[in-house]
Amino acid sequence: MYPERIYYEPEALSYELGEQLRQKFGTVPWIPIHSHNNIEELRGNSNREFGHMKRYLIVGIRKTHKYVENHKISDFLVPYTSSGCSAACLYCYLVCNYNKCSYLRLFVNREQMLGKLMKTAADSQRDLTFEIGSNSDLVLENTITGNLVWTIERFAKSEKGFLTFPTKFDMVDPLLNLEHGGRIIFRMSVNPEEVIRRVEFGTSPLKNRIQALNKMCSAGYRVGLLIAPVVLLDDWPKLYTELIRQLAEELSPKAKKELSIEIIFMTYSYVHRAINKEAFPNAAELYDASLMTVRGRGKYCYRNELRAQGEELLRREIAEKLGDCPILYVV
Repeated sequence: MYPERIYYEPEALSYELGEQLRQKFGTVPWIPIHSHNNIEELRGNSNREFGHMKRYLIVGIRKTHKYVENHKISDFLVPYTSSGCSAACLYCYLVCNYNKCSYLRLFVNREQMLGKLMKTAADSQRDLTFEIGSNSDLVLENTITGNLVWTIERFAKSEKGFLTFPTKFDMVDPLLNLEHGGRIIFRMSVNPEEVIRRVEFGTSPLKNRIQALNKMCSAGYRVGLLIAPVVLLDDWPKLYTELIRQLAEELSPKAKKELSIEIIFMTYSYVHRAINKEAFPNAAELYDASLMTVRGRGKYCYRNELRAQGEELLRREIAEKLGDCPILYVV
């Protein structure tokens, strides 16, 4: 990604990473702001500008460092070096938090964040797992900042703990020759190619994602697979049956032996519908009243009976084609 413009907190330039970004993107306009959380010029844009705003970068200092307990794949969700994304998946859960301002924000105080993380790991009586990619896609971010390489090299020296992050991108080559100490859990998110093409705008194709997971597994990383989110478009049984078949054929024997699987069904919202209608008027309509029910304020999820059908199909196909790969949870 080469941004059209960069909004930045002036204090961010006093950090090493801030100065590196200033030099790297010196040919684009840099616009000073008071806070990365409230850029009035962008908040006032219409929903139709959503896609265009994804071409901007926001550079600031992360001030919130509160860890959130998690009981799925990690012990804690950790605010880390970025939030938002330059891709535009139609269901993106970050839209629920940031509305149309879910553009990519980069935080330059990485030493402070990693320092707290490593101290928390060291002080614990057991190995903790930290999810560092819940607010952004760190493989994508790494192409801009190098932060994932920087993080892995340093955390590998820790005597305790694990880091994990999911991705929809295939740009993993910079990670392959790192000394990671077995302390990194790499998780690739997959969907049928038709869902990727119609719904996950700006992300890597399925075949590339599978190849990236194979590479990471071969490089000694622990690996996982997310079938996420499950999007029930027309012909969804055929699409997800084909997905599992393709995974069975293209995942390496080592990956199939070592990976674990997470399954997450799509949650949609009124906010998504409003933005997508204006920003992507010709895109797939993900809301279907006949398939969905209200969950919480302004959110939609698939009806229980339909979700149960989807889970049954996925469990059956995984058991038949991927054998003993454990399914950690289905939500």
